[in-house]
Amino acid sequence: MITRRATLAAGASLLAAPALHAQPAYPNRTVRLIVPFTPAGTTDIAARILAERLTQRLGQQVVVENRPGAGGNVGSDAVAKAEPDGYTLLMCTVSSSAINYSLYGARMPYKPEDLAAAGLVLKVPNAIFVTNSLPVHTLKELVDYAKARPGQLNNGSSGLGTSLHLTGELLKTVTGIEMVHVPFRGAGPMLQEVISGRIQVAVDNLPSVLGHIQDGRLRALAVTTEVRSPALPDVPTTAEAGYPEILATAWFGVQVPARTPRPIIERLGTAIDAVTKEPATRAKFAELGGMAPGLTPDGGTSPETFEAFIKAEIAKWGEVVRKSGATIE
Repeated sequence: MITRRATLAAGASLLAAPALHAQPAYPNRTVRLIVPFTPAGTTDIAARILAERLTQRLGQQVVVENRPGAGGNVGSDAVAKAEPDGYTLLMCTVSSSAINYSLYGARMPYKPEDLAAAGLVLKVPNAIFVTNSLPVHTLKELVDYAKARPGQLNNGSSGLGTSLHLTGELLKTVTGIEMVHVPFRGAGPMLQEVISGRIQVAVDNLPSVLGHIQDGRLRALAVTTEVRSPALPDVPTTAEAGYPEILATAWFGVQVPARTPRPIIERLGTAIDAVTKEPATRAKFAELGGMAPGLTPDGGTSPETFEAFIKAEIAKWGEVVRKSGATIE
């Protein structure tokens, strides 16, 4: 009898063991979405749209937290070193998760393998534009004008190491023109300097500069994507302007600490994919000049496709950095 009781007790313990170690359903508390740049920029705008919709999809509040610094490295490093439990997400960008690895080199505080992809959220064109006082109306005219005045034009960007900085370097490398790069701490100050005419040429993410172009305060020469932006249908692509090598898409997505359990990554990936396919979300992104992810056959995203996309971008921009000799000094 004692033996039988012991056997029953042991069996009950075994049955109870999975329940004791079962993890609570994810998520069961607030999720932080770290934006590694200042408020009001394209990364922040896209993150807040995403956070609102993810809150509905996940059933828990997703809050945006801005942690800018070092071209996105400060906030990105914080996520790379965070607890891998799915409650700290990174709103990553082409700068923080592709360009910076080659630009900062040994000074990078994190590595590509420290972060895992959850999903691509948005792609946006970069716009090449000029101050209205500059007597050029096409990209070819800008190149001819700059070649006749080597080193006399200033070209602005929202910061060293950003995709905008590197797109400007790509423009110079492809066309052979010489301009003085002037980095700013954010798009706002840079745009005001171009409007005033103190900076003659600049590159910016389309969402940040779109209103100024539409209102006639700045003149767009080209967008850097393969197709024209619906937000600026009359502005040609760089390929249409005669420079197909100048191709640069800014992108924004979600990454998590590398050791995050796969089921959590898949849960996030499914939610992000669903958000990017919502007509209302796509309409909001279109108003910013943005485009849907388009990584999967149905125009969506997944952790696997985004991971492959990031690897390709790291290689591409590493080559641009090498050829241009761009530095963050």
